[in-house]
Amino acid sequence: MFSTNRSRYATFGVVSAVPGTIIDEIWHIIDDYLQGVLPLENVLNFAFSNRSGKLTITFSEDGTDVTMGFDTPYAYASQLPKTVVAYDDGQSQTIILPSEIQ
Repeated sequence: MFSTNRSRYATFGVVSAVPGTIIDEIWHIIDDYLQGVLPLENVLNFAFSNRSGKLTITFSEDGTDVTMGFDTPYAYASQLPKTVVAYDDGQSQTIILPSEIQ
């Protein structure tokens, strides 16, 4: 799951609520810090939190106790959603808001 050679997207809801640099940061975390380190399922959770005014992105997967926090250089903004989900359907990958999942 989450091979870098697949098409990648973000839903309208994500693009409307999350700056492109932060969307890119999520793909960067998946590619450089999660792939090859953990066996990834097709649904990855990312929570946004404030750490001393900067954005921390915390990775988790349902059904595991593994979490990893990644501090970013980006300022935290309270209007960010609490979480986003990265979904891999085997052909493409999409970052989506939990409220957009059907």
